[in-house]
Amino acid sequence: MNMRSIIKYLDRLEDRVRGRLSHRSILYALIGGISVVLFWRGVWHTADILMEKGGVWFYVFYEPSTIVWTTLILLLTGLFVSFFIGDRILLSGIKREKKIEEETEEEIQKEEFEIKEMQRKIGEIHKDLQEIKNVISKKQ
Repeated sequence: MNMRSIIKYLDRLEDRVRGRLSHRSILYALIGGISVVLFWRGVWHTADILMEKGGVWFYVFYEPSTIVWTTLILLLTGLFVSFFIGDRILLSGIKREKKIEEETEEEIQKEEFEIKEMQRKIGEIHKDLQEIKNVISKKQ
């Protein structure tokens, strides 16, 4: 088995698991939350173990130097701002939108109406497409 087929298999497995768990949101949140905490616990303890070995590992994983090099990596990869602020907040600031908690009830109701109206129009388009398909299939 080559690496490409392993990755493809794991990707399909992830899709199936995510699909099933998405119907059980509390269980999904518990599994995800516990897994994330244990992952970071493992990273933390591994860094501690390597730092205790001394030598260059001490300086690499010494807390003040860790802050410096990880901040640089996060900045270089573009993850620093995204992780600590979040995409939604950045986009709302760029678009000069209000935060959800600052929106009035009237604004929220207006947005909900607009969403329902778009859904209705999409439903009409879907119905029209079905009718067109039926006409085409009858002609064939």
